[in-house]
Amino acid sequence: MTTFLLIIIYLAFISLGLPDSLLGAAWPVMQSDLGARLDTAGFLFMTIAGGTIISSLVSGKVLKRFGTGKVAFVSVLMTACALLGFHFAPSVGWLVVCAIPLGLGAGAVDAGLNDYVAVHYKAHHMSWLHCFWGVGATLGPIIMAQFISDQNSWRNGYFAISGIQFALVIILFLTLPLWNRVEKNRNNDKNKAPEDSYDQDAKNVQPLQIKGVKLALATFLFYCGVEATVGLWGSSFLVNVKELPAALAAQWVSFYYGGITVGRFITGFITFKISNLALIRTGQIIALVGAAFLFLPLPSIFSLVGFILIGLGLAPIFPCMLHETPTRFGKKHSQTIMGYQMAVAYTGTTFMPPLLGFIASQSTIGIFPICIVIFVAVMLLSSEKLNSLLKKKYLI
Repeated sequence: MTTFLLIIIYLAFISLGLPDSLLGAAWPVMQSDLGARLDTAGFLFMTIAGGTIISSLVSGKVLKRFGTGKVAFVSVLMTACALLGFHFAPSVGWLVVCAIPLGLGAGAVDAGLNDYVAVHYKAHHMSWLHCFWGVGATLGPIIMAQFISDQNSWRNGYFAISGIQFALVIILFLTLPLWNRVEKNRNNDKNKAPEDSYDQDAKNVQPLQIKGVKLALATFLFYCGVEATVGLWGSSFLVNVKELPAALAAQWVSFYYGGITVGRFITGFITFKISNLALIRTGQIIALVGAAFLFLPLPSIFSLVGFILIGLGLAPIFPCMLHETPTRFGKKHSQTIMGYQMAVAYTGTTFMPPLLGFIASQSTIGIFPICIVIFVAVMLLSSEKLNSLLKKKYLI
């Protein structure tokens, strides 16, 4: 039963990744078709991200009230309807309207499924879960490109992706009794089992008041700041500073994403032998070394090595930090804290890359490697301070 449910969760994460990269892939055609300005895509992206942040923040209460299965069903239904709305949207205004449920649906299901896997499954499943998100994020542009090249129709691309989402909606609806059964068993086990020390301490404490939560949130903020900033501005850095051709620069950045996806697949096997904490620390150090390769005045080929190292280093950090949430802060508040973590993560993704872009526009894109080094260093320091704080609590 749990294995079948895990397959459903993997499928849900593929569907979660599918829409994430669609807008960027389709926008060149969408812009001319709708007569929109170039920067409208950024506004749409921020609208989606805003909805995701809001739903992540309230996901803890919603999940406790309705359960993971129902929330996943309604959330995927919202994203499917929103994508279908993109297909029919006659103007940019309607795209903005559809972007709201697209973001709201993504945030709730993301936080819910991450918490569910963190509580019920081993660490390797969390790494593979986020590897499947990468599969979805990779397939989205491929599907869209197929429709654009064959039919010159971004609308049919959105229609096809919405169809995949609706298929998952049907699967989630049919498996609702299974989710309810597992949730019921979980509640029975919680009633029988003694509370862990964190749950005992946290009875009358708000999630943000638990020691270490704010440090964890800072780690998530700078992790996603690094991940999104490298993806958005890496190619511009290579073209304008390293003087590489645009096509080659794009290829080198794709190796960065490949490093994340392949790294997470490999991490799933490594978790059988190495703890989450060791993987997080090792990944942060590798990412810092990769950032140093970008910062130092080395031949251009070292920039490729830097991008690959940053990708490989980032690979285990996000899933391992998520999986540690109930262990670090107790199962009582794990759903709420998971929602906060996802909200802060999306905040980093949404605002830190544009911030670097604004600073670079006032100076030079040459500040890119300096910012990446600083972001990774702050992430590492926040994580190590959190580990030190939790170690003292365990010793006490």
